[in-house]
Amino acid sequence: MERIITISSNNMKKSLETKKILSEKLKSAGFCISDRLENESELIISIGGDGSFLKTINDFNFPNIPVVVINTGHLGFFAELDPSEIDEFIQDYKSKKVFIQEAHPLKANICTKDSHITIEAINEVVIKSVCSRTLHLDLMVNENKIQKFSGDGMLISTPIGSTAYNYSAGGSIVDPSLDTLQLTPLAPMNTIAYRSFTSSIILSAHSTIRILPEYRFENSILVVVDGVEYKFNDIVNIDIIRSETKIKLLRRSNYEFWKRASEKFL
Repeated sequence: MERIITISSNNMKKSLETKKILSEKLKSAGFCISDRLENESELIISIGGDGSFLKTINDFNFPNIPVVVINTGHLGFFAELDPSEIDEFIQDYKSKKVFIQEAHPLKANICTKDSHITIEAINEVVIKSVCSRTLHLDLMVNENKIQKFSGDGMLISTPIGSTAYNYSAGGSIVDPSLDTLQLTPLAPMNTIAYRSFTSSIILSAHSTIRILPEYRFENSILVVVDGVEYKFNDIVNIDIIRSETKIKLLRRSNYEFWKRASEKFL
């Protein structure tokens, strides 16, 4: 039976060179290579950085097979390998000296006056104003009203997304083995007139976060999902929960997350 590995790459010169070398080495090791996700594919290798990984996952519609990332750009948190480690990786993979880290995306259910849209996010969902104006939002968690928020917006992240935009916005880094959601305010207003929480909130992964926009200037809201912007008019509410979908990240070490964390932040 053929063992098929799907390779996805961005168009950077280094990535394409790495793809060529990787394909030749995998073929020599007895694997078949495809640019598409085949029914028999057992592994996806994404070549690039975190952005390429997110694009690969979305292009292949959140596949149910393991994904490993070879980093050819800036330091990426999803990246497991450098191009120089290809030989070692192939040997470890054939010897089954790897393990699978599972991660749940977020699911945002966006209800407008005319439609209902569902979007999934691996890193984060961000709610912002279309214009550079203060956004007023009612925040509820598990049907309990938490506060009336005023500021630039709100960011809800997964544990593996805690090191992305969330960290830049002042949120906490969360161990990806924990089962949580994180809600981080963006430029919150905290004055006599407005009282908004100023630090991130860690919630159970089984929480339902409901956001209800209060329209004062215009009725458009920007929802940013893993860096991709969607503009909606007349949003009634946005419900954000943990998706039942699972992303499988192939890892060589249980310590890879903290290894990357020390490289990136220390």
